[in-house]
Amino acid sequence: MRAVAERDNSLEGLAPSRESGREPDQGTGQQPGPSMAQKPHEKLADKAGEGLEGESEQQADDAELVDAARAGDQRAFERLYRRHQGRTMALCWRMCGGNDTLAAELVQDSFVRAWQKLHLFRGEAKFTTWLHRLTVNVVLSDRRIRMRQVAREQPLESAPEAGTTPSLGLDADLEAAIAKLPERARTVLVLHDVEGMKHTEIAELADMAVGTSKAQLHRARRLLREWLDE
Repeated sequence: MRAVAERDNSLEGLAPSRESGREPDQGTGQQPGPSMAQKPHEKLADKAGEGLEGESEQQADDAELVDAARAGDQRAFERLYRRHQGRTMALCWRMCGGNDTLAAELVQDSFVRAWQKLHLFRGEAKFTTWLHRLTVNVVLSDRRIRMRQVAREQPLESAPEAGTTPSLGLDADLEAAIAKLPERARTVLVLHDVEGMKHTEIAELADMAVGTSKAQLHRARRLLREWLDE
């Protein structure tokens, strides 16, 4: 059973409802998916790079909201949550292999942790960068707990069935293929090709060697090509 005692009651209502069956709002104005002629990792890179217009303005606005939230303004933090929960959900969903319930729980855990640790954010990086690193740590920590509980990695054939995809517009076949990847390969693929992290950063976060990160990325891309070419 997941520990929930640490959650701050003042944040109730910020996280997406698990009973409504609705996915977090992903926003509007998504662009059509890239051509199928592209390699899978190229599609991921293209999609990760979309929506950069106005990023500097959002970053400045984020900084103002963070300052207000650190001063105790819960409405400011709620605005940060509403703004960033869509991409955070997509990150958790992909890293969880399409498990909607687990991804929603991890989104809640991530924002609760962000609220608790907001005083540690110094503004040296973008808030989104800080939030996504924190989220990755939450997901990987949860995975280590589950791995200890089952004492083995979940077999590929029993991967969770994907539900409604909270995606950023990737092709449905590609999303499904990512969800089928072994956990370590999927983690490296999502962090490198979607989140744009370097292998050194992934190695530190995922507690693996840089060479292992590169090998897992190669494995993930090879499996995606094989599955998508079938």
